[in-house]
Amino acid sequence: MSEIFAGIPQIKYEGASSTNPYAFKYYDPEKVVMGKKMKEHLPFAMAWWHNMCADGVDMFGRGTADKRFGAEKTGTMEHAKAKVDAAIEFMTKLGIEYYCFHDVDLVPESDDINETNARLDEITDYILEKTKGTNIKCLWGTANMFGNPRFMNGAGSTNDVDVYCFAAAQVKKAIELTVKLGGRGYVFWGGREGYETLLNTQVKFEQENIANLMRMARDYGRSIGFTGTFLIEPKPKEPMKHQYDFDAATAIGFLKEYGLDKDFKMNIEANHATLAGHTFQHELRISRINGMLGSIDANQGDVMLGWDTDCFPSNVYDTTLAMYEVLKNGGLDGGFNFDSKNRRPSNTYEDMFHAFILGMDSFAYGLIKAAALIEDGRIEGFVKEKYASFESELGQKIRKGEATLEELAARAAELKGVKAPLSGRQEYLEGILNNIILS
Repeated sequence: MSEIFAGIPQIKYEGASSTNPYAFKYYDPEKVVMGKKMKEHLPFAMAWWHNMCADGVDMFGRGTADKRFGAEKTGTMEHAKAKVDAAIEFMTKLGIEYYCFHDVDLVPESDDINETNARLDEITDYILEKTKGTNIKCLWGTANMFGNPRFMNGAGSTNDVDVYCFAAAQVKKAIELTVKLGGRGYVFWGGREGYETLLNTQVKFEQENIANLMRMARDYGRSIGFTGTFLIEPKPKEPMKHQYDFDAATAIGFLKEYGLDKDFKMNIEANHATLAGHTFQHELRISRINGMLGSIDANQGDVMLGWDTDCFPSNVYDTTLAMYEVLKNGGLDGGFNFDSKNRRPSNTYEDMFHAFILGMDSFAYGLIKAAALIEDGRIEGFVKEKYASFESELGQKIRKGEATLEELAARAAELKGVKAPLSGRQEYLEGILNNIILS
């Protein structure tokens, strides 16, 4: 097999002083941080749909990048296998060990699901053959239940029972493929699980059907030996005006309402967090404190644009605060999937590598600085001090749920007024953050 990315070397760590465009400046896979190697803290994954499929097309113009990878034309099994060859070479040169996929990323979809499934069997056999003897494996799989016109009213939330059956069939096959490829997780992204107007929507009906589909998926997955984590990826909008998995808190409430919280966790995407009006750290924190932080889609939005731009992560303040949450979580069941795409004018093979080097270095730097924040201890020490009054006997009684309203009212009557609480010291804490990130 000829080299696809000819002229691009193996990407190695050279340190922050390096000016080599094909070298890591901060990602040193063997560097030990807080007792674990960096590559163990940061199990990076390639998103098949963006890296191997997306050619820069947008609503205003045709694609700008050639993603045929030597195949004569797209939409063929020859092209599907060329993408596998390219993906393995790409990941090997970067030292990335994981990939994530939708079913229709791997093969061209047929009108006949039986033909599509046969193609999926063929291509996953090919992936297993080509990855034999390597460290490359699946992080998580999912089914694309938003692109085909049959899903215009949703998949689990559809108004059509035949469409619902088709969605179930796609989920069944995608779980089988995830197990076959050794995936650590299976993701539900509710791309069209929502509504455009309440005038024609039965919300509870749709949510119950989504829950039933997830329940069937869980039961089937466990029956065929899937021991990994089922994941929900929250997003408030796009392509629907309102999606039912609006943010982490909404999705967690949904899972608890329908008894799915023991098998499902969150796959948090940075750009989806900002679309929901939250920070990346907020969504990670809400997931973590509920014991439901499972995996991360590593990207960022563009503050000048109000849609899901899926930029490669470069903001080291965001990656530092994200890695702070991951370290506090004790790591992830899943990993860090670069659900990120090159900008439309960045259309060469070289640009694909520059983008991943940027993203991997940004999270590596974030890991180093998050560990430094924890080891420094000043921020955590201040937070502990801020809530210190609840360490009193009465405070502990409140925390344990043993106090009564009458008891607390009597205490208030004795105080003859209450002094202002401890200052929040936000600017002081932001100064500490600056000091550590910039040092």
